[in-house]
Amino acid sequence: MESKHILVVDDDAGLRELLQEYLAAQGFQVAAVADGTQMDAYLSQHAVDLLILDLMLPGEDGLSLARRLRTRGSLPIIMLSARGEDVDRIVGLEVGADDYLAKPFNPRELLARIRALLRRNEQGQARSDENKPNIRRFGPFGMDVDARVLHKHDLTIQLTAGEFNLLRIFAEHPNRVLGRDTIMDMLKGYERSPFDRSIDVRVTRLRRKIGDDPNAPQFIRTVWGEGYLFSPGDTV
Repeated sequence: MESKHILVVDDDAGLRELLQEYLAAQGFQVAAVADGTQMDAYLSQHAVDLLILDLMLPGEDGLSLARRLRTRGSLPIIMLSARGEDVDRIVGLEVGADDYLAKPFNPRELLARIRALLRRNEQGQARSDENKPNIRRFGPFGMDVDARVLHKHDLTIQLTAGEFNLLRIFAEHPNRVLGRDTIMDMLKGYERSPFDRSIDVRVTRLRRKIGDDPNAPQFIRTVWGEGYLFSPGDTV
């Protein structure tokens, strides 16, 4: 598994060195910088999985940096501070930090919080991916496989169940010649009784629905003697 990339932002050179050595020994890729300016420069050149951010920094402080980072994305942030008052912890969390640890701290506690935060972040990304619609795109069209709807920009294209099933087969096997018998076998996975006439008739109807000129089709091409080839082309 690829090691996670952590950036430490702290003006304490001793602490930066300690955290780099300790976290690297735990299998992380670790970089460390002293202030917000160096942080911005580093983030502009590298992808980071987690940020360890000191509250009290020269120049722009950690609260301001966390607030600014939150306007750009959801990079996990653990905030460090020599202060231990609840008000600092609460403000840090309110501006976008995911966790807060008061100095001095046991490196093993920081390690546990890092692992827990990375785990939560990965689980959240997995749930987000599960909720994303299954969209197949070709040309100006977007095919929502789960909702069984075809859109051309903001316009809904009305397809029969059989036409949608055929288009789905083509979209799931792009740039590949599919013989008529192969298409019939695939349709059996989507329909109780697959189309019992020539598959060519359904292709003709589908082409008409998506505006594919049969004499010069853009998406569903006839490969004479072999079958059909679906070419998604560029989306627009």
